[in-house]
Amino acid sequence: MTHLSTHVLDATSGRPAPGVAVTLTDSRGAVLATATTDDEGRIGALAPGELSGVYRLTFDTGSYFAAHGVASFYPEVVVTFEISNPATRYHVPLLLSPYAYSTYRGS
Repeated sequence: MTHLSTHVLDATSGRPAPGVAVTLTDSRGAVLATATTDDEGRIGALAPGELSGVYRLTFDTGSYFAAHGVASFYPEVVVTFEISNPATRYHVPLLLSPYAYSTYRGS
């Protein structure tokens, strides 16, 4: 079974970003899972089973910043990645600010 997780950090506050809605889709755009980050900005398990191929995580960043009264440039962030080994852990962190973001393959 594939283990897929994410973590969103708000770079403007230096704290985790709770309440960010995240959607996992496959390469055809089919929704496989949805979840919302917890108080620590984490979603511990997103994969609905064994995954292999290209997937997308869509983060609803616009709603997150709007809820905090902050104007932002990116209404959503889409991270496209490839799972080549379904037995490996995949962690996709997002470092977020109103006018920039970065991501990487975490551990």
